[in-house]
Amino acid sequence: MFKLSELNTNVKTEILAGITTFLTMVYIVVVNPVILSDAGVPFEQVFVATIIGAVIGTLWMALFANYPIAIAPGMGLNAYFAYSVVGAHEDITYQVAFSAVFVAGLLFIILSLTPFREKLIEAIPQNLKHGITAGIGLFIAFIGLRLTGIVTAHPSNLVTLGDLHSPGVLLALGGLAITLILMALNVNGALFFGMIITGIIAYFTGQLEFKEGFMKLPSLPEGLIITNPFAAIGDVFSYGLYAVVFSFLLVTVFDTTGTMVGVAQQAGLMKGNKMPRARQALLADSLGTTVGAMFGTSPTSAFVESTTGVAAGGRTGLTSLTVAILFIISAFFGPLVGAVSGLSAITAPALIIVGSLMMGSIAHIKWNEIDEAFPAFLIILTMPLTSSIATGIALGFISYPLMKVVKGKWREVHPLVYLFAVLFFYQLAFLPH
Repeated sequence: MFKLSELNTNVKTEILAGITTFLTMVYIVVVNPVILSDAGVPFEQVFVATIIGAVIGTLWMALFANYPIAIAPGMGLNAYFAYSVVGAHEDITYQVAFSAVFVAGLLFIILSLTPFREKLIEAIPQNLKHGITAGIGLFIAFIGLRLTGIVTAHPSNLVTLGDLHSPGVLLALGGLAITLILMALNVNGALFFGMIITGIIAYFTGQLEFKEGFMKLPSLPEGLIITNPFAAIGDVFSYGLYAVVFSFLLVTVFDTTGTMVGVAQQAGLMKGNKMPRARQALLADSLGTTVGAMFGTSPTSAFVESTTGVAAGGRTGLTSLTVAILFIISAFFGPLVGAVSGLSAITAPALIIVGSLMMGSIAHIKWNEIDEAFPAFLIILTMPLTSSIATGIALGFISYPLMKVVKGKWREVHPLVYLFAVLFFYQLAFLPH
């Protein structure tokens, strides 16, 4: 079913890769409820809804697309939901906002069922694909450095070196050193074992504590939030949420498409300019978004942390299946998951190392051609600096056709690239993001 031998992998490697991916992304089941609770959604509701959205999307990816890519509610879109949609409008409740997410999910499914998103993947210029991969690498490495305090905010220079004597930074640096040594020694599952060793050190140094025990039964205090699709569509019309739906749709399409291309390229699963089984893969996040909204969570997307599983050897849907099963189990271990995911020093070393592996894509960019190099450079630069994969892609899509027109090479640009250049310009210039 998963074609393990064909893709030169085995069950043990795939399961270890799935555990590695899960450990680097499980923070979302705690962080997402924290953010959405600011919009008034009960914490326990979002906790369970986050897991449901992740399981639906990731299971689809595993069983129908056979890719080692995990799906879960995306960072950035949850903040947009809580602070720009609900927080900025007194008359829009979180229930109404979830209607907008649900409608965006339905449109997303329709787009995924058509050849449109597959054509989009093929339309993205090769150099922009390499730029997306490298940009994601820098982005997740920066996340790892920032979450652990190795780099911190600075009033003048924006970022600066953190306190290297703090326990969290020392633990992260120790975990980084341990994981790098394991990788240098070609230990299978080095990223996973590095996290396990770091977690053990954290426990015995008093940084990892289990104050609330380990288990708790999951519950949905609000039940189903979206029960009538037609009522949800009516909410969008009644409150004029067209721009909100458009923003959710545009950002999710490119966030996920960019991440999928980056992960597939890193895993060596791209066939030339095409992504095999693209339609099945692209349906995963749209289904996760639609079902997730019904239970009470913001849009899902392909998780960039999937790259850690690929780096650990994951090549098939068995990696994703492992992630989905672990998410289901995590629903019953809320306190345990909260304790481990709350200590970023355990998972950050994997993000930093994977970031370095993904930077290898810059070697394939045509740096001697300014009309090819600069848009790719803009993507690589802006993804970590804006903390947004979609914004990096947007600026690349806007600058690429402009450079080609100036160089008199406008015929080389796919019509879809022109279309999205206009849409991205409109979104960045006139819509909240």
